[in-house]
Amino acid sequence: MPPGAADALRETNFTTIDWVIVIAYPLISLGIGLYVARFIRNMNDFVVAGHRLGVCLGIATMTGTELGLITVMYNAQKGFTGGFAAFHIALAAGLVTFVVGVTGFLVYRLREMQVLTIPEFYERRFDRKTRILGGIMMAFGGILNMGLFLKVGSMFIVGITGLSAESWAPPDVVISAVDAIGLSVESWPLAAVMVFLITLVLAYTCLGGMVSVVIADYVQFVVLSLGLLLTSFLAVESLGWTNIFDSVDKHMVVVDSVDKQPVKSGFDPTIAEGDFGWEYIIWMGFVGLVSCGIWPTSVARALAMDSPNAVKRQYMFGSISYLIRFLIPCFWGICAYVFIMQDESLKQLFFPSGYPPPESLPEGVEAMDNLYAMPVFLGRILPVGIIGIISAGMIAAFMSTHDSYLLCWSSVLTQDVVAPICKSFGRDLKPKTRITLSRVFIVLVGLYVLYWGLLYKGEDDIWDYMAVTGAIYFTGAFALLLGGLYWKGASSGGAFLALLVGSMAVLGLSPVQDFLGIEIASAWVGLTSIGATLAAMIVGSICFPDRRTSTTWLARWITIACLVLGCCFVWVAVLDAWECLWMVVLIGGVGLFAVLAIVVTFGGFFDVVKLIKSLREGGESDSPQEPQDQSR
Repeated sequence: MPPGAADALRETNFTTIDWVIVIAYPLISLGIGLYVARFIRNMNDFVVAGHRLGVCLGIATMTGTELGLITVMYNAQKGFTGGFAAFHIALAAGLVTFVVGVTGFLVYRLREMQVLTIPEFYERRFDRKTRILGGIMMAFGGILNMGLFLKVGSMFIVGITGLSAESWAPPDVVISAVDAIGLSVESWPLAAVMVFLITLVLAYTCLGGMVSVVIADYVQFVVLSLGLLLTSFLAVESLGWTNIFDSVDKHMVVVDSVDKQPVKSGFDPTIAEGDFGWEYIIWMGFVGLVSCGIWPTSVARALAMDSPNAVKRQYMFGSISYLIRFLIPCFWGICAYVFIMQDESLKQLFFPSGYPPPESLPEGVEAMDNLYAMPVFLGRILPVGIIGIISAGMIAAFMSTHDSYLLCWSSVLTQDVVAPICKSFGRDLKPKTRITLSRVFIVLVGLYVLYWGLLYKGEDDIWDYMAVTGAIYFTGAFALLLGGLYWKGASSGGAFLALLVGSMAVLGLSPVQDFLGIEIASAWVGLTSIGATLAAMIVGSICFPDRRTSTTWLARWITIACLVLGCCFVWVAVLDAWECLWMVVLIGGVGLFAVLAIVVTFGGFFDVVKLIKSLREGGESDSPQEPQDQSR
């Protein structure tokens, strides 16, 4: 950290009262894990909660998973660097999720097939080797994707609480351990918070599986919904509604590369000289589809719903949450930017070479990581007690994301890699063995996340890092799901080839590009990967056909929605009405979310009661049916 950063972090309203709130809250999640562990009888209960989730509880747990602390941090970072123009990410996510809910695109048929995981669908539609490769690619991309969750979440806690090496002197044994792994002593509070959080998450996730996850997510939804709305109100009250927009309008300006005139990049996402551009907007539209309809942690919630029609309702109403998960944290980042630009000491820390910052800082000059901007801002404006509740809500968000991801990747490794391999050798894994193996994988993945978070030194924005690492899995998965569900000519040969081609997305990571000596925008890498996997699916299926039957082509609603969205963006771009658009999106999105929060809070409570009652009574049979072997 640059000189003065520790002093800036210590200027927070966080007190002992807030520490009590923050420490007490995670113990609730641990208690949930201990309580529901007694109801877990088989892998069906452990992975998808016995397919017993009601709509409200499904919305709550989907929101709890997708609105994690990592989500809050990377969206705040996008708002801090891109201004209101970053709202296009939120708008795309909300609209795409709603379209998926209306049409049931992908998720309806997956739930109708009653599969536990996406790779299980690969085996039913294609063959076992495709399932195994798909499981490996999913786990690899997903585990790499969550590699920075722990570090970024811990940075929030350090930033908002004021922890630093100077304010909390570590024991000698800690200094030795930190030095041994190549970290500076100043970073030890961050490492300590990371170890504590991952230990807590591993404990209750291993105990209760999906049941403990969804109930913890419900509690997190209630706390975080209140926190999001209250914090947004206090941020506006502190800075002033007009001042926020005027500051972005004044400072976020870039020079047009053609006519050399200044243009306002803080509102218009189509400006190529800003942080985005048209290729980035298109990439975000696809990522929005992936995050709700293909990403395993979201699809796991759809597969746990009590009926296919409930899945469609879950996505239609949950689209508000997908909008908000980007919108409000991004707004917090914008507020943090305005706050810092009006405070000379903080401005010097975050922009030591002036604003806009140069592409590379002069030698010997170090800027404070902009991930600290939002927590530093909240630490200074939130009053005592409220800051504790907000921090507890953020920790809840952190835990709900980690538990879902740990459960998802461990289940994939067990169900879709180890179990099919064992079955190929004539040995079936018993339900108890599968649960034990999943718990072992949970611990191993957790240890990797701790290691990767401490040592990764990439320069990517967190959101771009996640989009690229996720693309290692989802570009191939999109081709397989699209072809497998909607094209009768899709074959196992094409599916296998598409999965392999999808791995080219790793070229979007900055360490990989530095190693190869290339420089390509991550959006272009992602879009190219999508095109390449679709082409591989088509070419592979034509060259290596299967004799199979399939279903109909894409629903017409997808095309209509894309046309409407495109027309809206063209209209706004022509009239240059971006500021007005984002103001309407912000007010409308927050208002809808406030209504949703009330409905889901009460409806989710009754769903939790119903879920516990169903588990007590035994529910479904003790072992899910294995898919029939269709490998040739």
